[in-house]
Amino acid sequence: MSDHFSTAELVEFDDPLAASQLFGPNNAHLSLLASASGAQLSSRGAKLLVDTPDARIRQALVSVFVQLYELFRQGVAVSQEDIARAYEMVLSDPGVVLSQVYRDAVFIHTPRKTVTARNMAQKAYLDALKRCSMVFAVGPAGTGKTYLAVAMALSMFAQHQVKRIVLTRPAVEAGERLGFLPGDLEEKVNPYLRPLYDALNDMLPQARVASMLESGAIEVAPLAFMRGRTLNDAFIILDEAQNTTAEQMKMFLTRMGFGSRMVVTGDPSQVDLPMLPGPSRGQSGLVQALQILAHVKGIAFHHFQKADVVRHPLVGAIVHAYDEAEARR
Repeated sequence: MSDHFSTAELVEFDDPLAASQLFGPNNAHLSLLASASGAQLSSRGAKLLVDTPDARIRQALVSVFVQLYELFRQGVAVSQEDIARAYEMVLSDPGVVLSQVYRDAVFIHTPRKTVTARNMAQKAYLDALKRCSMVFAVGPAGTGKTYLAVAMALSMFAQHQVKRIVLTRPAVEAGERLGFLPGDLEEKVNPYLRPLYDALNDMLPQARVASMLESGAIEVAPLAFMRGRTLNDAFIILDEAQNTTAEQMKMFLTRMGFGSRMVVTGDPSQVDLPMLPGPSRGQSGLVQALQILAHVKGIAFHHFQKADVVRHPLVGAIVHAYDEAEARR
């Protein structure tokens, strides 16, 4: 139950042990959310006082603590990072049901870490990755489109559901004409494929990544290297797909073989294609594919929004400050 004061709300919990876990050791969880929200949070026994003149923040904090309390009572493991994330979710969407994110979460186990959804949009995306052979994930950077796809690929490889992982991007800055660049193949493609290596190294020890690359269990290559191949029993990810031409996208999608999964990620608002000659001059293959394939059964389309971006709270504050400065001009 809760009692209201002018700028404060008192919340009383029935289970002192669950309340203690909710507040964290030495009230660490209260300190975390007090810092994130600017509110004053204090506890006595199983009682929590939330004090802030901002009604929206106060309601979000009360909702977070009440919902997380029920999860702690049910024995659901909730980390400090989860608590910070929960506040961000409820603040942006007051109707969010945290139990659907955490209790019913989809967990992906990789050798270095366990990956799970950080918001409802990511949960729906993970559900689609588990369910469908081909998934298009579109939306702004920072929503986890590629990272979660790589995690799912590693998980399925570990469970012997696929025999190899293929990660690819269009090297649009080089116009895909890598032969004109100096250096050997690795030196040429690494700058364009670095984000994919970063995701791998976050989930696997570096030695394991090197070993899997050497054995061919993982292949990281520019899109031009997919031409003329059929990829069976593979988990194939095309990243930055907004920078494919219509012809490249069709070529890539038709590489899919038996027993394979395919994920296409990109942001249609960030097309950086050169104006090459031809009938589809400057047209994004991703944008075209979203239109042409919209009604094809067996393909899932997941759309992330700006609100789904997951980032450090300080980064969010910096972006907000820049947005405010831009609005004042």
